[in-house]
Amino acid sequence: MIVRSEVLTGRGRRTRAALVEAGREAFETQGYDAVRIDDVCARAGVSHGTFYTYFDSKEALFGEVAGAVVGAMFAASVVGPAPDEPYARIEAANRLYLRAWAANSRLVRMLEHAASDDDRFGRLLLELREVFVRRGADGLRRLQEQGLADPALDPRLTAIMLGGMVEHFAHVWLDLGEQADEETAVALLTKLWARAIGLTPTSTEREEVG
Repeated sequence: MIVRSEVLTGRGRRTRAALVEAGREAFETQGYDAVRIDDVCARAGVSHGTFYTYFDSKEALFGEVAGAVVGAMFAASVVGPAPDEPYARIEAANRLYLRAWAANSRLVRMLEHAASDDDRFGRLLLELREVFVRRGADGLRRLQEQGLADPALDPRLTAIMLGGMVEHFAHVWLDLGEQADEETAVALLTKLWARAIGLTPTSTEREEVG
């Protein structure tokens, strides 16, 4: 059971938020297996019994932390109203995603590890990634409707595959230490993505990424 913040008093929401933040800190610094509920309570400054007012297990807390992290990554990687050029928007989205990954990768990888042993976390991982897949598929579909992308591509499968490319590169680059500067990485990821969907950059963009 997870007690949602919208059904709590103001004090209850603050306590619950403190537990989620403390859980994130504990999972990041200690690793999932090493974290005890008492560790989280100590960081949040609450009693052991208070924890169970909001979460019934460490697993429930971790699921909430993981959901908050992916939500933060999604928000951080949303491209604003500009730029208007489709190629430039893909470039901006890739740059923002890499930066969001840099801030959150440890917990995302922890969720993947937990998912290999527990179907509940596997389902959560799929649900959390769905927000990125849906956004990518919707964007590709719009480009196809505008005649700017290959109409033969399946939007959902294409979004899964190309999103996987970006995610895997982020892991190899930021977690495993592959050497590349941000500008080079973003430019090449964008070129590969655009070519895969049949999007041709403008002449100015070709000069920048050529």
